[in-house]
Amino acid sequence: MATSSRHGVGNDPTYNNSTCFENFPFPWPPGQEPVEDPRVQAIAQAAKDLYEKREAWLNPPGLSEAELKKRTLTNLYNQRPTWLDLAHKKLDAAVAAAYGWPADLADEEILARLLALNLERAAK
Repeated sequence: MATSSRHGVGNDPTYNNSTCFENFPFPWPPGQEPVEDPRVQAIAQAAKDLYEKREAWLNPPGLSEAELKKRTLTNLYNQRPTWLDLAHKKLDAAVAAAYGWPADLADEEILARLLALNLERAAK
């Protein structure tokens, strides 16, 4: 929030890619992922599976327009069905493996490791 831009009637914070995305310590630089690496392929497959499962829930065949309008990502994530949690856990585990980390780290430990990695890379 401290580095975001602000605009609009409510002076709302906005996303700033140069201070958010571009500084994020990804396992590999964006666009330079080793595509043949099994860790990259595991992330891609887990992301594809998550996307396909969400799409199947959001847009199942045969529903009326009124029923489809109720099928939003917000409603899906508020319901948080087991299949969605499992798909996210699979993706999280693949990303953790790309960093060389165990899959069962607590959120606080993940954030601490990402900060340490960010600071290490910024120092170079």
